[in-house]
Amino acid sequence: MDENVDIGSVTSAARSASRVLAGASPARKNAALEAIASALVERAGEILAGNASDMERGRANGMAEGLLDRLELTSERLGAIAASVREVAALPDPVGEVVRGTTNELGLRITQVRVPMGVVGMIYEARPNVTVDAAVLALKAGSAVVLRGGSAAEASNAALVGAMRGALESVGLPADLVQTVDPWGRAGANAMMVARGGIDVLIPRGGAGLINAVVSHSTVPVIETGTGNCHVYVDAGADEEAALRIVMNAKIQRVGVCNAAETLLVHRDAAPTFLPAVLRELTGAGVLVHGDPAALECAAGAGVDPAMLREATEEDWATEYLAMELAVRVVDSIEEAIDHIRAYSSGHTEAICTPSLASANAFRAGVDSAAIAVNASTRFTDGGQLGLGAEVGISTQKLHARGPMGLAELTTTKWIIEGDGTIRP
Repeated sequence: MDENVDIGSVTSAARSASRVLAGASPARKNAALEAIASALVERAGEILAGNASDMERGRANGMAEGLLDRLELTSERLGAIAASVREVAALPDPVGEVVRGTTNELGLRITQVRVPMGVVGMIYEARPNVTVDAAVLALKAGSAVVLRGGSAAEASNAALVGAMRGALESVGLPADLVQTVDPWGRAGANAMMVARGGIDVLIPRGGAGLINAVVSHSTVPVIETGTGNCHVYVDAGADEEAALRIVMNAKIQRVGVCNAAETLLVHRDAAPTFLPAVLRELTGAGVLVHGDPAALECAAGAGVDPAMLREATEEDWATEYLAMELAVRVVDSIEEAIDHIRAYSSGHTEAICTPSLASANAFRAGVDSAAIAVNASTRFTDGGQLGLGAEVGISTQKLHARGPMGLAELTTTKWIIEGDGTIRP
């Protein structure tokens, strides 16, 4: 660890600030979120200027288009972020919610209630929206947040953090509820990973390299978010017009996100009519197709530009492209589709297009991912789309949280045991 990284001071300030927030009413927390939403709009010029410098540096460094798309802020995107902050403010406060309760045979009143985590750490890449999402969700859930947003978005994040800290002070809450270690660079991230006791939970969000590094090196408990090698399977008898809409939306609506489709699986019975149509649409939109021999055979003579076709390799089935590329395979059965997904999926989101309830049920039961979409796009695995407001990431692990992580997932629980001089017999 860089000796100049004073992570102890950062986490100590965060802990002190979290204790102030723990005593704040839901109305006061919501006032803080409203102040943040207003500050994002009022300071848009400063924020967008910082983002413009990050974008310029990213292009000069050859950053991939998908990552540049994640990095970019526009007036519309900043307005949408502010709107999402207000959506979080409108959600029920999870702190104090009774998860379960009972009265036992001795008359003890026993309840399990949601309480704040305390200090939440986030390490992420080139995603300025996560700077705001992580902060406002942590604040609403009663916790302070320590952020490491990566060098690619350094100017954007500095402006966003400054706006949020000012907004907190404007309503009488400590600015240190939102802090960043970005000035320390990678050393700041390394310091967060070993700040056990200072940071209560660490959430990495980004590419496989980042997530694996945090999981491997952190002494702080980690909620692992995963990469998105998401699949769409088109079953025999599927409504081909609807399936085509779903595939196109899942792939190209926004390519640089973790819930975009990266592999298309098509039942052999559907392939002769569906694949020529969908491959024309995909390649016409600029998608480079990595197909198995059967898929490439369906493209032949179908008016598909050969320059947009490649023979798929083993590596393609496991690749999260985050770009205008898609792997395509023809399978003989739904069982083969499920086996393929089990072998290559990152456990994020898988979709099936089918008219068959039996097939839908088999897919739901056989695929072990955080989200399953039946006759719908993979793009719906998102906190806002699922009614959670913003999210801090999509958990692909199975402990504590799975899928989009909203307010409830940023709390822990406490047992309250109330008696009347009661002792254990």
